Amino acid sequence: MKKSEELLERRKKIVANGVGVFNTATVASAKGATITDVDGNEWIDFAGGIGVVNAGHCPEPVVKAIQAQAEKFIHTSFNVVTYEPYIELCEELCEILPHGEKTKAMLVSTGAEAVENAIKIARQATGRNAVMCYTGAFHGRTMMAMTLTSKIDYKLNCGPFAPEVYRLPFPNTYRYSNGLTEEQYVDRELKRLHESAKNLVNPKNVAAIIIELVQGEGGFNVAPQAYIEGLRDFCDEHGIMLIFDEVQSGFARTGSWGAMDHYNVTPDISTWAKSMGSGMPISAVLGKAEVMDAAAGGTIGGTYIGNPLACAAALATIKHIKDTDLNARGIEVGNIIRSRFEGMQAKFPQIGDVRGLGAMMAMEFVKNGDPRQPDGDLCSAVVKGCADRGLIIISAGTYKNNIRVLSPLTISNELLTKGLDIIEEEIGKAVKG
Repeated sequence: MKKSEELLERRKKIVANGVGVFNTATVASAKGATITDVDGNEWIDFAGGIGVVNAGHCPEPVVKAIQAQAEKFIHTSFNVVTYEPYIELCEELCEILPHGEKTKAMLVSTGAEAVENAIKIARQATGRNAVMCYTGAFHGRTMMAMTLTSKIDYKLNCGPFAPEVYRLPFPNTYRYSNGLTEEQYVDRELKRLHESAKNLVNPKNVAAIIIELVQGEGGFNVAPQAYIEGLRDFCDEHGIMLIFDEVQSGFARTGSWGAMDHYNVTPDISTWAKSMGSGMPISAVLGKAEVMDAAAGGTIGGTYIGNPLACAAALATIKHIKDTDLNARGIEVGNIIRSRFEGMQAKFPQIGDVRGLGAMMAMEFVKNGDPRQPDGDLCSAVVKGCADRGLIIISAGTYKNNIRVLSPLTISNELLTKGLDIIEEEIGKAVKG
């Protein structure tokens, strides 16, 4: 038996079955955009730890920063003993991700934690209880975050869920426009948004509306610009906090620090995680200073908020992104993937849509060219075929019928092309099969 098989067998015996297995690859070491498994085989990584290693596996400046901090102190709890890395990271985040005239930040450990705290802040800032969210959304697996998450499979038998949460249809142009132009479709969805004030929830009871500008687990659906502008107007009209969940879309993935840079719409609060720390568990909530300061002392945070090692990793990651102009590289990588995916779409009618923002790119498989007939089986066959050839990719979408690319942005064009070649060849095999 191979070492990888042995490791997976050990996992099966001791790790709870509810912990997902998206791919059966193992890892002994990782560098750049490749992973070496415990048998010595090299894999091309198109998953990036689910969008966590935009700056590559083990970037040298980040590794050195972690090592240097570990020699000083590993934990004190920021609530108990103040340390500079936490403050310096907040200063850096507020500079690159401003929210109006004055921005403040807080640090936690995971994307779900950031979402939980963002909702608490919004509720205290408004004195209201209700929260609105969207179909196709993924915001985490803790109580409020899981309630906000749309996909039923992620929360089977986990209820009861948090109260006062109301869901709107995400403006998914491909799936739901039904022949309307984008302008017509957005106009219809904004009317639906305003109608929600009469048939869903009283907006005077709504603390926040949370939305992913590019849905992650939902399949990389990109919200139309005009819809986000209209959503901002709706929130302003009713005194609602607008929250952007940028957990998966941040730190060069869309070719900018955040997807919100492409929209020129400022949220009241935003959440960040994943590639912020190159794999170290760290996340942030940013917002307009007066909103962030509405939270009473002790109501947000936790024991491990802004761990010193994670702060050091995040600071080094941000500097590395600046030094290597990784935001520009995100645009380059995205253009290469989009061009290849559109070429595949022209070749295979089973690819109903190609979409994304920057290097946050996906393709969607459907039957009979119908957006309402998702083909999850074909997508699964392609993912498995790629794995058999040493390419790690993961699916997305409510029906697992989307292939998404979250490769490190440091990937070479040669390796990127090799991975895209494998995807195209495996689609061809799956279609014939």
